[in-house]
Order: sequence, then structure tokens, then C-alpha cells
Amino acid sequence: MGKTKVICFTNNKGGSGKSTTCSNLGAAMARAGKKVLLIDGDMQLNLSLSFFSEDWVLEQASGEKNLYHAIGKQQDLTDFVVHTPYENLDLIPSSTLMSSIEYELFTKWQREFILKKCLQKIKESDFYDYILIDAPPTLGGWVMNILCASDRIIIPVEASPWGMFGLANMFDFLNEVKQIAPDLDVLGILLTKVDTRKNYFKQTLETLNEIQAAYVFDTYIRVDSSIEWAQDNSAPVIEYRKSSRSAKEYTDLAEEVMRLCH
Repeated sequence: MGKTKVICFTNNKGGSGKSTTCSNLGAAMARAGKKVLLIDGDMQLNLSLSFFSEDWVLEQASGEKNLYHAIGKQQDLTDFVVHTPYENLDLIPSSTLMSSIEYELFTKWQREFILKKCLQKIKESDFYDYILIDAPPTLGGWVMNILCASDRIIIPVEASPWGMFGLANMFDFLNEVKQIAPDLDVLGILLTKVDTRKNYFKQTLETLNEIQAAYVFDTYIRVDSSIEWAQDNSAPVIEYRKSSRSAKEYTDLAEEVMRLCH
């Protein structure tokens, strides 16, 4: 495996904090001096909105310099990279047209590996230390594409009564993907939206620690209004409110992820 590590964020349950984790972890890594490329693989555009205004994101989404057009034409992703306002941090934006990507991939030759092929030149250049991909909350051909292009997986899980709903299906799907991508591994499960005062946090943590198939990160992300304010201002919390609790948690998470990757 080369220098560049590709990590995807996936969970078939919506609201688990995939985009929030991807954007803030990427920003924390960039602040630590690592070169990071973020790829917005979701039609909801949340990762793109984490760094740019809604007008800019919608303009990119309706144009041709986005992930949807790159995948459709099976082009090298190098020309689709845009710089964020932050040092060491780049982005490939998404499009609302990603909603139809499943159908468009269906007839393609070796359709599970199209994203991997489009990403190959960037990855082999070793320009970036980390490539982080935000996957949509589904289990299908496009998510399989994302997984096949990745080295490691982070599964954000909301610390709520329904947070783990569907996690068994997620692992069944991962086992299927590993038949064609045997080097793919789960880096860990990340607890998000944590309220340590509530009993179900402890119950969720205990249940997750019983899962033999995956490491549970020591770092967890607690509920913090700073995250929402940062999102409202199209900025990662580590840049918007550096002294916040969540900024420290994402910094700690970045250190833990980088340690596990190497």
C-alpha cells in the first residue's frame, strides 16, 4: 500500500454523522499538516456545503466539474479537484444527479471499480496523505464502488436507541464487498451525537464493544451546538470555533485515525 490512504465513511442509516465526521476529520488532519482530498459521494451535497456557500455548491452541482460527470465519463478525477478556503484541504464536489448513478452504472463494464479507476492517478501520485469519501446512506452499487476504491472504512454510529439499527446489514454488505475487494478493512466504529448523561450511550457503547468484527474508537463526538453553527456558516468546527469541545474531539479523532492507519 502506498503513502495515500483512502478512507470512506459509510452507514446505511441516515443521520449517523457521516458528512459531519468526514468534513471535520479532514479539516483536523489538514491542520495537523496532512494533505487531504475530500470526495462528496452523496446527492445531498452536505460535504460540499461544509466548506462552500449554498449558491456555489448548487452552481457546481448543475455544472460539469463534479463527481457525477467524472464517473459518468469515467474520467481521471484530477481535473475535478477544487481548493477549499483552508490550507492542505481540497474537495471534489457532488451533484444532485448522483441520485441516478445506480442506474447509469448498471450496464458498465466492471462497474464496481469505476471510482477506483477514476481515482487511480491521484492515489498513485501520493500527493495526498488521505483521501476521505463521504458515502450516501444506502447499500447498493454506488456504495460498493466507494468501498472498492477505499482502503479503510469508518462507520459513524449515532448514540441513540435506533442508532445501531441496520448495522448487522452493513456488516453483511461489507462481507460481500470483501469478496471482490479483499484488502478492505473496517478501521473502526465512531460514536457520534453522544450525550454522556443518558443511559443509552453506555448501552450503545457496551453493545458495540461486543462486536468482534470492528474496533470502537476511543474518541467519541458529543452533542455540541458549535457543530451546527459551523455548518450554518459553511465551515468545519475546528476552523469556525477552535476552542470548542467538538474541535478538540475531532483533533483527538484525527490523531487516533492517523495512528491506526500507520
